[in-house]
Amino acid sequence: MKTTLSKLRPGLVRVILVAAVMIAAPVPAFAQDSADEARLRKIEAEVRALQRKVFPGGDARFFEPQITPGAQAARDSGQVMGVIPPATTAVTDILVRLDTLETQLQTLTARSEEQANMLSQMETRITALEGGPVSPPPIDRSEVAGTAAASAAATPPPAPVAEPSAERLVAVQAIAKPQTDDAGDDEYSYGFRLWNAGFYPEARQQLTQFVEQYPDHSRISFGRNLLGRAFLDDNLAEEAARWFLRNYQTDKNGARAADSLLYLAQSMIAMKDTRRACIALAEFGETYPLIASGRLADDYQTSRAKVTCN
Repeated sequence: MKTTLSKLRPGLVRVILVAAVMIAAPVPAFAQDSADEARLRKIEAEVRALQRKVFPGGDARFFEPQITPGAQAARDSGQVMGVIPPATTAVTDILVRLDTLETQLQTLTARSEEQANMLSQMETRITALEGGPVSPPPIDRSEVAGTAAASAAATPPPAPVAEPSAERLVAVQAIAKPQTDDAGDDEYSYGFRLWNAGFYPEARQQLTQFVEQYPDHSRISFGRNLLGRAFLDDNLAEEAARWFLRNYQTDKNGARAADSLLYLAQSMIAMKDTRRACIALAEFGETYPLIASGRLADDYQTSRAKVTCN
């Protein structure tokens, strides 16, 4: 009872204390009974008023209507709250009515605590929506997309190319662009030549053009993979990861899908993300066992040696 009263406003604590004193004090005369009765009615009125604040709308499940048919007659006969038989004494009347008040106050307190808890939960959710700390979901091995390249669904923008020097321009111009009947293959092959010569920014620009202009070309898996290589070899691991992941997810049976998955692991190693590197390596070994033990066996073993996976 003490804990319940402490949560209420001071006015209600005073009301209950007054009622308690009324119980403990003797009832010397009818005049005193009438005064106590009036004070108790006032207590009940305050409790009903408080109920209407905590339970707006006048829900009959929690409190009686303020005015009901026959209510005044019941008050005149001493049968307040509808539970006191006519033959009860004044003290019994007070005790029963105080028990009813205490039950109502406990209900009010419990409801107030529920509302406070609901407000606290709402504030937590709002904080999360506004950018508060939110725990990330766990990543399973079926979700290689959980890398920093998770946004690879959209075409990654090409990195800006710095203004080349005169000497570099001459060197790049010395690399001939193929001229065949397959324009798409010519674009890819020129990008490959730039990459092979170590001109990574120029290769990225050329390969991006190929990927955008020829998305259905037979060399598209080669082009996306090589574009990732042009980033990775230039120490741009995060951008490389986006392209490797995109190439692998777009067509897992593509000509260079296996290469992209292995290079995705290498990108994660370069980013010091051991956990995701291990996910990619495990996926590579299970999805492409023949390639892992054949064409890319050396690269696979070299990559595995760089990380400790559970």
